[in-house]
Amino acid sequence: MDKHELVITRVFDAPRTIVWQAWTDPALIVRWIGPRGFTGEVEKLEPGIGGAYRFRLREPDGTDHWMQGITREFVPPERLVNTYVWADAKGNPTGPETLLTIILHEDKGRTTLTLRQMLFETVTARDAHREGWNSSLDRLNDLIIELSAAKAN
Repeated sequence: MDKHELVITRVFDAPRTIVWQAWTDPALIVRWIGPRGFTGEVEKLEPGIGGAYRFRLREPDGTDHWMQGITREFVPPERLVNTYVWADAKGNPTGPETLLTIILHEDKGRTTLTLRQMLFETVTARDAHREGWNSSLDRLNDLIIELSAAKAN
């Protein structure tokens, strides 16, 4: 793995259709996007290739962070590839663009998610994203447990 590439693998105890839904349904995205303590808002989400997305993440102190991009690949329920860039409140990029790939593989009702983001300008930027994504994926796991329990009832 390149030092400017981030790869995180997680296993969720749920079918990939549930995990896919959590990545693509605005009502669910806001419940897990961003590290613990953050709140999320989906300003725009156009599903499919060429669709744009824009999310606001708000820190507990009220500081806003905007992330946005364009969908390059959209293969339900197994693959999602988006450009990813931090931006200001007006939508002007504030950092370099990276490519975010999400791959979902199901085996016996469990889903392995592989998150790959590249290429970061620095190892420091990569590591900051690792911390943020791991916290977000912890929140995603909590949501998936909740969704799976609701579906079972």
